[in-house]
Amino acid sequence: MLSRIAESLFWIGRYVERADNTARLLDVHLNVLLEDPWVDEPSANASLLNVMNVSFEPDAVLTQRDVLATLAYDPEQLSSIAGSLMAARENARRAREVISTEVWHSLNTTRMELRRWTGGHRRPHEYFDWVRERTAVTRGLASATTSRDDVWNFLELGRSLERADMIARLLMTRSLDGTTGPDWTTLLRTCSAHEAYLRTVRALVVEERAAEFILIDRYFPRSIAYNLNMAEEFLTRIEGEERNRTLAGRAQLALGRARTTLEYSPVREVLDDLRNQMQAVQQACATASDLIRDRYFLPDATVAWNQEAL
Repeated sequence: MLSRIAESLFWIGRYVERADNTARLLDVHLNVLLEDPWVDEPSANASLLNVMNVSFEPDAVLTQRDVLATLAYDPEQLSSIAGSLMAARENARRAREVISTEVWHSLNTTRMELRRWTGGHRRPHEYFDWVRERTAVTRGLASATTSRDDVWNFLELGRSLERADMIARLLMTRSLDGTTGPDWTTLLRTCSAHEAYLRTVRALVVEERAAEFILIDRYFPRSIAYNLNMAEEFLTRIEGEERNRTLAGRAQLALGRARTTLEYSPVREVLDDLRNQMQAVQQACATASDLIRDRYFLPDATVAWNQEAL
């Protein structure tokens, strides 16, 4: 497979997942602002932008509208929903020769419909529901129409890394400045995990059990450990077994360390240091992403003009 095609597939998986999880994160953030009577809205908004690695003026008094403009509607911001969906469609155009017609139509339709949702005439929660529906459609079509070869492996590698990273960011909203953060039932519902939690744990939602489920459950596809493990598995499928000395092997090592740290640390210790633990997960995903780029994707080509001798 050409490296440019592999890179586009990797980023399709990441951007579609980023749009979905940013919609979930913003939905829970707006609910906290609405329901918490003691919330310091500017501090909470600034803290959220920090969680999403979005820069802003240090002295700015950030409102809910500022957060939505930056993280929901800005087409130039790759951390935003609109920017992620447009970037996913652009990468699909570059990889058009290997993705199915159904996946292409889904991403293209989403991009064309985006303008009517970002014009400011819709309620944010309706927009978030639409984003979650469109990303689910795209993932479902990809699953149903893609052969389980390297096309699928790079799509899912990107999706797994992004989901682990974004769930870590979502859990960091528990400790946003200026607010008490969402409760664990809200976080479970935001991750579409509440019903699965009740079936698995068969008990009411309590902090340590809910955290353990989202962090390390081996069977739930939105837990952090599950997605770190899947990213390792897809790297194995792409690289093969002889990988120990390669960049891919180093990427697996970074992901494996983050996963085992969560799996073998007492849940209470993770909760007491949740922000730093989730930042460690994000760092592992960033390190793995950089190593994957260096292993499989070519750097931007530099065009050099030479005077041809006559």
